[in-house]
Amino acid sequence: MKLYVVLLALWFGGGLLAGQATPPPLVELKQNYPNPFNPATTIPFTLNGALFDAGHRPKVSLRIYNVLAQLVAVPLLQGTGEAMTDVELACSNPSAPCEFWAYWDGKVLNTDREAASGVYIYQLIVDGKRFTKKMIIMK
Repeated sequence: MKLYVVLLALWFGGGLLAGQATPPPLVELKQNYPNPFNPATTIPFTLNGALFDAGHRPKVSLRIYNVLAQLVAVPLLQGTGEAMTDVELACSNPSAPCEFWAYWDGKVLNTDREAASGVYIYQLIVDGKRFTKKMIIMK
């Protein structure tokens, strides 16, 4: 039974070995705020400085889908206002994690129509790797 628990802990990242340090994640998609929201929200994410080694500029996209997996919106990168589709990000201090924020005004892509109340999925794609979370619009 103990071996089973140890294997499960190691499989799920428990790191039971003494002195074993878990390296910081390369990408951390954080919970949007406010959540639930109406009418707009901010989506924070952090990229580890290691992603910017040797001048690499990771390609980043952020998309919002409804529960039917239909594309609803592409948020804007705060600070630039650029739509988050294959944006090549830079980090001013790659020796520390770089923080970024995206903004969604709650409107359906290419319309002035507000998205309906409900659960939405937001997906961050960094150099082809996907990170996903849920958010709620409540009117």
